[in-house]
Amino acid sequence: MGRNILVYCGIDWAERTHDVALVDDSGQLLAKRHITDDAAGYKILLDLLAEYGDTEENPIPVAIETSRGLIVALLRTGKRQVFAINPMAAARYRDRHSVSRKKSDPGDALVLANILRTDMHAHRPLPQDSDLARAVAVLARAQQDATWNRQQISNQLRSLLREYYPSALTAFESWKNGLCRREAHELLKAAPTPTRAARLTRTQLQAALKRAGRKRGIEAEADRLREIFRADWAHQPSLVEDALGKQMLALLVQLEAACTAADNLAKAVEEAFPQHPEAEIILSFPGLGIQLGARVLSEIGDDRNRFADARGLKAYAGASPITRASGKKSSITRRWVKNDRLNHTGYLWAFSAITASPGAKAHYRRRRDGHGDWHAAAQRNPFNRMLGQLYHCLQHSRTFDEAVAFPERCVTAQAVAA
Repeated sequence: MGRNILVYCGIDWAERTHDVALVDDSGQLLAKRHITDDAAGYKILLDLLAEYGDTEENPIPVAIETSRGLIVALLRTGKRQVFAINPMAAARYRDRHSVSRKKSDPGDALVLANILRTDMHAHRPLPQDSDLARAVAVLARAQQDATWNRQQISNQLRSLLREYYPSALTAFESWKNGLCRREAHELLKAAPTPTRAARLTRTQLQAALKRAGRKRGIEAEADRLREIFRADWAHQPSLVEDALGKQMLALLVQLEAACTAADNLAKAVEEAFPQHPEAEIILSFPGLGIQLGARVLSEIGDDRNRFADARGLKAYAGASPITRASGKKSSITRRWVKNDRLNHTGYLWAFSAITASPGAKAHYRRRRDGHGDWHAAAQRNPFNRMLGQLYHCLQHSRTFDEAVAFPERCVTAQAVAA
């Protein structure tokens, strides 16, 4: 080859096999392969890329419809840019090349390669996060999923108990995270129906509390539970009640597993996240503990070139509003297309920050009282502001400073003091 031809690669990903297509800067198909999803297939892919000029210093960019998996991990090594193209976006590009709406896996690989050839500037490559940041992301997202799963099963159990066993809900309502506590699990195992709960003796109740690991106030708590269980409650027919008790025990097994998974993953996050060099900066922000801080890091990563400015990060998190204008009509609404995990974390972060930071609380009250925002909108505003502050602190390796973050509050406080 006498001239330096730019080459682009598209991979149509599947569970067992992948289709690969390479095109040059004029759109000419250079090569196509059908590879298996194993070490042999990956070697064929790397050899094919090397044959068409792929080097460590100038790797061929790759477009693929997923951001996960072994093939993506293989391609992300070194300086290679890997673009995870949304399948819906790829489908729109496909219509540019064929009006018959025909579809094939090799054709999709070609479409993906041409997306990079024509519009690589409009797509964002996967960030070059460190291995530690990616490991924290795996653990933090898994812990978040386990927490959501635990809450979902807990809600199902609560709904079932309301149907036939309201005394249990009354007995557990004074406990924090009532249905997720070991005391509740041991009591429900000992008495899966209200009829059996009414027969529990003080000794049996105390034994259940001890099995759950309770150390103090066992006798008083056993007396309280016994009084609740022996009160006058409505009952389902005996056969129906027994059947519901068996259903409850099956659901309880799932809840115990979900609680164990969430707790174990939380411990893993507590071990991994503090090792990251940016953990100190993130944890310096009010409202961010280890779990929420790890979730923030997992979604924004530690590639500081990922976002061009703070506005990009705010839009990615769904914290900044979006303007829709057409003709004489214009409206400002919240974003619907966003990183849902980071947005959910931001809600919890802002909720905690309002209590932990006087400046954040004053900012929230100003949005509520001065601008008439509803709670969700007023809470989203400090999240938006603190995201910008986090971006600045991470870029300049600085920890959070209340006086710098909310200078208007300090000015107001000085004026009041004077």
